[in-house]
Formats: sequence, structure tokens, C-alpha cells
Amino acid sequence: MRNLKRVVLAVFLLLVILIVLAFVLENQQSVSLLFLGWSGPELPVSVIIVLALLMGMLIGPLLGWLVTRLMRSSRKQLI
Repeated sequence: MRNLKRVVLAVFLLLVILIVLAFVLENQQSVSLLFLGWSGPELPVSVIIVLALLMGMLIGPLLGWLVTRLMRSSRKQLI
């Protein structure tokens, strides 16, 4: 049973890696983003999307932590 879980995990990880690799290879067109008047450097679409994903993975938990911390402090003030 333990080996089966390892095999399933390994197959799943390989599948994810192959999907990401296919995505990166299919999205090599260079684009420049314009946001609030700021123009970014020309980068492949895949790089921009991966960077946005990583930023979301950092900002999401940070905001969740901040909200829970603010809620705890407001509860303490009510008591």
C-alpha cells in the first residue's frame, strides 16, 4: 500500500511537470504588459503567467493570515 501511494504520487508529479512543460513550450510569444501607465519588459506569455501565479501564491496566504490576525485582535477587544 505504501509503495502504491508513492507510485501514484510520482505519476501525478510527472503528469504535472509534463503539463507545465507543454504550457511553457506552447506560449513563447513575447508580450509587453502595460499597467497604470507602466510598461513592463517584453517577456514570454508563460513567464508572465507563472510569475502571476507565484505572486498569488504568496499574497493569498499573507492576506489570509492578516485577516485572521485582525479578527483575533478584534475578538480580544470585545472581551
